[in-house]
Amino acid sequence: MSSDPWGRVDETGTVYVRTADGEQVVGSWAAGSPEEALAYFERKYEGLVVEIGLLEKRVQTTDLSAKDAQTAIGHIREQVDAHHAVGDLEALRTRLDKLVEKVESRREERKAQRAKQSDEARKAKEDLVAEAEQLAASDQWRVAGERLRALVDTWKGLPRLDRKSDDELWHRFSHARSAFSKRRKAHFAQLDSQREDARRVKERLVAEAEALSGSTDWGATAARYRELMADWKAAGRAQREHEDDLWNRFRGAQDVFFAARSSVFAERDAEQGENLKLKESLAEEAEQILPVRDLKAARAAFRSVNERWEAIGHVPRDARGKVEGRMHAVERAIQEAEEAEWRRTNPEARARAAGLTGQLQAAVDKLRGQVEQARAQGNTSRADKLERELEGRQALLDQALKGLEEFGG
Repeated sequence: MSSDPWGRVDETGTVYVRTADGEQVVGSWAAGSPEEALAYFERKYEGLVVEIGLLEKRVQTTDLSAKDAQTAIGHIREQVDAHHAVGDLEALRTRLDKLVEKVESRREERKAQRAKQSDEARKAKEDLVAEAEQLAASDQWRVAGERLRALVDTWKGLPRLDRKSDDELWHRFSHARSAFSKRRKAHFAQLDSQREDARRVKERLVAEAEALSGSTDWGATAARYRELMADWKAAGRAQREHEDDLWNRFRGAQDVFFAARSSVFAERDAEQGENLKLKESLAEEAEQILPVRDLKAARAAFRSVNERWEAIGHVPRDARGKVEGRMHAVERAIQEAEEAEWRRTNPEARARAAGLTGQLQAAVDKLRGQVEQARAQGNTSRADKLERELEGRQALLDQALKGLEEFGG
């Protein structure tokens, strides 16, 4: 007979293991010595030790599901309870019990994490819906349309909620987008209708202008051309593909008439030369307004110059484009300053910029906390991944902050 602290072999070759409940039969051995029998079943015990160790490591360091972990634990426990090994089986049961507790703890942690992620996803989607519903009433067609498309991409990147909640939020989100698209479509349909009306009006004006181009009734015809020009401006813009052609024909007809009149009234050349000098002087005065620093003062100054400009007669045709171009350049600069002032003081654009900045700041703060947590837990790969994402969000935040500064902070 042979024995050790955890088992023995009797004279019949039966192998026993010692437990807190007394000796339990492990098996029988007839192929060799009692020492070999004990060594064999001790190796089976060591195998169980290794299996438990590997399972403990998997539970600790991998995403092994609770269900798979419990199945593996049950498989090992069956072997331990069957007493087919020689060793401290109670110690193995204790480790298995602790492992069960660990699995349950991780199951609860993951459950809590999933609940937190679900709450965060719900809040994010509710925020997207709220913003989409605000944008649905916007008349900033290009900016709002681009932002709505960006919101769709953001939505696609968020986890799904429970089906009922997700469907309800998506219905509101989709309804807001549809409402915006419907309003935009109606707006541009109306705009197209207005431009078509403008095209028909301008075609009539062009036909009359071309009919008058050969007139020699200089005074009456020139007056009528001025009326036609006023009607042209009041008609609004036609479609882009028609506007330039109609304008060239309209302007060309006038040029024909005024060129003929100029040849008849050659004596007026001197007067037009003087007019050119006056207008060049006024153009120079207008250019002194730039750059625009005080918009109100600039408008008043340009209005004064323009009133004097309008009081001056024609200039030589070959010089008209250049001198008028100088005035138009000043006028465009003032208009651009007005548009810039409007954009800067637009409360809707400011609110959108501030809202985006706040969202990005929250995202940056959250990512920074996750990076620190991952570093503290020693999860270097996750920390590096989060840090790269943080860099991207920080860049977007910097850009948004810069844009917000344009609104005066």
